[in-house]
Amino acid sequence: MNISVVMLAKNNEKTIENSLKSLVDFNDVVVYDNGSTDETINIAKKFPNVNLIQGDFKGFGWTKNHAASFATNDWILIIDSDEVVDAELLAELKNKKLDEKTVYKLNFKAFYKDIQVKHCGWNNQKIKRLYNKNITKYNSNDVHEDIITDSLKIEELKGNVEHYSYHTISEFIIKADRYSTLFASNNAGKKSSSPVKAFFNGIYSFFRTYILKQGFRDGYVGLVIAFSHMVTNFYKYIKLYENNLELKNRYNDKK
Repeated sequence: MNISVVMLAKNNEKTIENSLKSLVDFNDVVVYDNGSTDETINIAKKFPNVNLIQGDFKGFGWTKNHAASFATNDWILIIDSDEVVDAELLAELKNKKLDEKTVYKLNFKAFYKDIQVKHCGWNNQKIKRLYNKNITKYNSNDVHEDIITDSLKIEELKGNVEHYSYHTISEFIIKADRYSTLFASNNAGKKSSSPVKAFFNGIYSFFRTYILKQGFRDGYVGLVIAFSHMVTNFYKYIKLYENNLELKNRYNDKK
């Protein structure tokens, strides 16, 4: 295939082996490791089609573009180190005649441990993941990065990516802290916030996930996800509020 897979990795020993097993038919898989201290690197080295690169993480947008620069093919497929390409998608990628003026979306099935999450807004998400690096790239957002599609077509491919993003409740807590910090850093001085905004964003996030998106139908897993969304959104905006205060104080001190 004339497609390079690009994967960011850090301490993903629980999931990366299954991810890489689903990619053995690709001749170029760039694994960009940014500071693993577990067995992630050793696992990646077992696969002959993996080009292991070790480097810095400077936000998701910048890092994905940097990692893609090591790919040998022009077509870039972004797969996370906790995702598995299923047989139908693999066949589609092998047989599809790709149009360089098109960015391709993939369908995602989400799992907590080995439990498929069918609600909460997680199931059957359509996410842009395949593009020609000579035509476009990711924007520079630290979080909520996306492929730039100005003047380009968007098409969905057949098949699925299975996303095994969480294996313990502790991982929800760790990711909530990490993502909220990146959001606050990326938006400091650009967006306004307040404790009230943080509170109501958190409450609405829970309501939207658990009630409007029927997270209650996923049992206790839906409750965990809804609460995690609430916590993440609260901390996003309260951290942004603190960052804006610090910027304002530094500005006043210089006067």
